[in-house]
Amino acid sequence: MATRSRHAALTAAALVLVSLTATLTSAGSAAAAATRIRLGSPSDVSRTSWQGPAFTMNGDGKINSASMTAAVDAIRGGTGSIDVVVLAGSAPTSGSATPECDAVMVLAGINSCTSWTLTAASDGNNTQVNTDIRNAEFVYFAGGDQCRYAAWKGTALESSVESVVAKGGGSGGGSAGHHINSPVVYDACKGSVTSAEALANPYDSRITFTAGMFEWPHYGGIINDSHFTARDRMGRTMAFVARAIKDGRTPGGKAWGVGVEEGSSLLVGRSGRATLYGKEAFVVLGDHQPEQASSGKPLTFSDFKIWRLGPGQSYAFDNRPSCGYYLRSVTNGVADPDLYSGTPQSGCGAPGGTTLTESEPNDSRTTASDATGNPASLSGSMQSAGDRDYYRLTLTSGQKLTVDCGVPTAYDADLYLLDSAGSTLTRSANNGAGTGEAITFARTAAGSGAYYLDLEAYSGSGSTPYTCTLAYT
Repeated sequence: MATRSRHAALTAAALVLVSLTATLTSAGSAAAAATRIRLGSPSDVSRTSWQGPAFTMNGDGKINSASMTAAVDAIRGGTGSIDVVVLAGSAPTSGSATPECDAVMVLAGINSCTSWTLTAASDGNNTQVNTDIRNAEFVYFAGGDQCRYAAWKGTALESSVESVVAKGGGSGGGSAGHHINSPVVYDACKGSVTSAEALANPYDSRITFTAGMFEWPHYGGIINDSHFTARDRMGRTMAFVARAIKDGRTPGGKAWGVGVEEGSSLLVGRSGRATLYGKEAFVVLGDHQPEQASSGKPLTFSDFKIWRLGPGQSYAFDNRPSCGYYLRSVTNGVADPDLYSGTPQSGCGAPGGTTLTESEPNDSRTTASDATGNPASLSGSMQSAGDRDYYRLTLTSGQKLTVDCGVPTAYDADLYLLDSAGSTLTRSANNGAGTGEAITFARTAAGSGAYYLDLEAYSGSGSTPYTCTLAYT
């Protein structure tokens, strides 16, 4: 649980607008009422197609302006404007009545923002609530109490939010709102639990879950957590992951925890690639049954794989990486030290036989196909003279990359490796259609860094695919 964020009081003009647009709508009983406040245009945008989905996963209840702007731009395709709905389970006790909408309305590309406070589970079937949601292009769940949000499972609200994503809009939230946007939700319906408590007994009565409400594209098998570093929640996320595996709540005997720090936001785009805005976030993978996870006994789980994301770094949920993690274990309820930092494993290799096929458009660094999951090979084609295919990848300190491309006889293509700024580090430009290209590069700098492979058509074109094998040592 977390307290809903507050912003500065509304301006006088906004207060006038609130007084004109606030309504109380019956939710089906005298004891329950849903409160609606709309800012901006009184009319919804009318448009036939959108370019999302996009999702914002925030570490606290506040709107992250940078990630929200990126989500809005992705959904509207850089043109036009969208309507946003904010859902909250309780009203702010001080300051503005619409803190999230206040932050949204100052962003570019916003037509309106409607804030709903829903205090009862039955409010999920409120007709006006669901009309507003279905007419919106983004739904944001405010901070507060995720147990209230979980109570909307099975109501019309659940399918209304799903319809927004299905049409190319988006969803997101902060703190409790971050929790509800994962397919397995730590719902805190019996109270909150600390890391020490969860590790001492992963079946503590306060550890309860809601599953099957929302499962967004590329985001399966995940449990979200918030206020991650500030409140030392790595340990409890480890316990949640172990429970999900032991209880069969996630498929394939694996589960991922996604912990986002306060002031940070993960933007998950249409392709499934997540980019961090803010300080840090963590992806925690458990890929085997816990050595010990039972009621009343401390957790033992070896070798959680942990990825730490810093500002601007990304994680490919659509092609989840097999490298770049550090390892931490829990033994009899005691976690290893330094849970929030570590040296990434080297030589962990690529997933056997995995091939990443290009996804057009990928003719620039900003639209590069995401190869950060270390696929064994890349496949694409030079569809026109001058075609360029970009692939984004990550190398850690001391890691060497070898790329060997087989080029069909239909065209001549050259291979380049670029740094994150687009400067050429090495290249292979052998003459002749059907002539292969190969490069080798080793990262000597500390930490990890982003790189781009660029395969360019020198002459000729065709639909016959090339294949580039990747080896990491």
